[in-house]
Amino acid sequence: MHKEDPLCTCILPGLIQALQGFSLKTIKTLPVYLGSMNKHNANQEPELIDLYQKPDKIYTRSFSGRFRTLRLAGGTFLFLLFFGTCWINLNGRQAILFDLPARQFHIFGTTYWPQDFILLSWLLIICAFGLFALTVFAGRVWCGYTCPQSVFTWVFMWAERVTEGERNRRMKLDKEPMSAEKFLRKSAKHTLWLAIAFGTALTFVGYFIPVRGLVVDIFTLDVGSWGVFWLGFFTLATYGNAGYLREQVCIHMCPYARFQSVMFDNDTLVVAYDTNRGEQRGPRKKSADHKSMGLGDCVDCSVCVQVCPTGIDIRNGLQYQCIDCAACIDACDTIMDKMGYEKGLIRYTTDNELAGQKTHWLRPRLIGYSSALFIMICLFIFSLGHRIPLELEVLRDRNVLYRVIHDDQVENIYTLKVANKDQQPHEIQIQVAGIENLKIAGKTSIVVEPGSVEQEIIRVIAPLIDGAPITRPVRFSISSSHPGLEAITAESRFMVPGR
Repeated sequence: MHKEDPLCTCILPGLIQALQGFSLKTIKTLPVYLGSMNKHNANQEPELIDLYQKPDKIYTRSFSGRFRTLRLAGGTFLFLLFFGTCWINLNGRQAILFDLPARQFHIFGTTYWPQDFILLSWLLIICAFGLFALTVFAGRVWCGYTCPQSVFTWVFMWAERVTEGERNRRMKLDKEPMSAEKFLRKSAKHTLWLAIAFGTALTFVGYFIPVRGLVVDIFTLDVGSWGVFWLGFFTLATYGNAGYLREQVCIHMCPYARFQSVMFDNDTLVVAYDTNRGEQRGPRKKSADHKSMGLGDCVDCSVCVQVCPTGIDIRNGLQYQCIDCAACIDACDTIMDKMGYEKGLIRYTTDNELAGQKTHWLRPRLIGYSSALFIMICLFIFSLGHRIPLELEVLRDRNVLYRVIHDDQVENIYTLKVANKDQQPHEIQIQVAGIENLKIAGKTSIVVEPGSVEQEIIRVIAPLIDGAPITRPVRFSISSSHPGLEAITAESRFMVPGR
């Protein structure tokens, strides 16, 4: 290799230095030639290009408005649903409990087993098509109003505002040297963050470990190792995601922000700035005639940027970072009210409406997603309504194929497994059919307790018939004493000696 090759003189020394130092500060700047690679000037000083740039911290401003009120109402409902449901008991059992060791999901008085996985599949498909249809119709409103990342970020920002003050005070506080007041304010903020994060972790883990027992175990320091791990993990995850990562999750980590653009069209409802009405921007007095000054309605106050949780300027057009939270709409409407202008400079609208064209609310893509969603919901309801809380499995005794008990009778032995997926006991009647004069020797009735699997050994006797096949199909059926439940059947084979 040529001794003055730019690759050797510029790139490789930087890479070697990065590998030796192995620190973010080292690898964030690597020497790279910006000049012509054909000059081979070994004496030229390489220019440093910053390969990593720390994002600026976003300081959001307080605001009020109808969409903020709507988001608060929705967030309050979701919080009550999340934090309150795990404390509800039905029939002596937690209303929602995902009992992984027992492989049982208890949901409002109904127990679901791994065999009910088809219901979970339908539910996930419904959620997917629901999100698709919502995105085509109204963009990322899911992100702005109901996404857990957004909801908890708003809560953490509230805690930040309560402990450190409003936007300007927080900015000033971060620039100040450490003092007693700053230490106390920062400590109060992080304490409140950790309290919210731990409460979230406790509630989430409480859906997998009975929450009442978990709380007692925490106070008595008797929590198992896995319980401690998951409590710590979800506490740190909530603390980090909502306290530090915040908009970085929405912008860089969430895949929804990436594929949403392929689902948008000119009729999708998005948060947008009306350039025809707002430009030219510029400050003015309230009493001034801005039209005669050649100005639009936008006073260029940048309040819409200051309230945005992702730090974008909606006036620059539609951006994938926008989560449709409508914070900029509320902020702009407040300014329009103060100036005496019409609201809606920033509003929920469509590209077609901004261009002066008609918005098509019913369109093929939306109809397709909505139709698929409707079909999936119907199938889910049908599967749920026809779900039988009993399950039957029949196993032949493979050690003894058959046993001749008399000259004219033969016996086969089976093990019946009856699973009761209900919340109440069932008295089960057992029947067998398929061969003439086939009968069960022994018990034909068993009681299966809620959430349990009962095994019963059944002896089935049939007469020996000359010329009959060595193996013949038989059908077992079980029926419950509870009215309205259909009988469940399972097939097996009955074997006889050859004649």
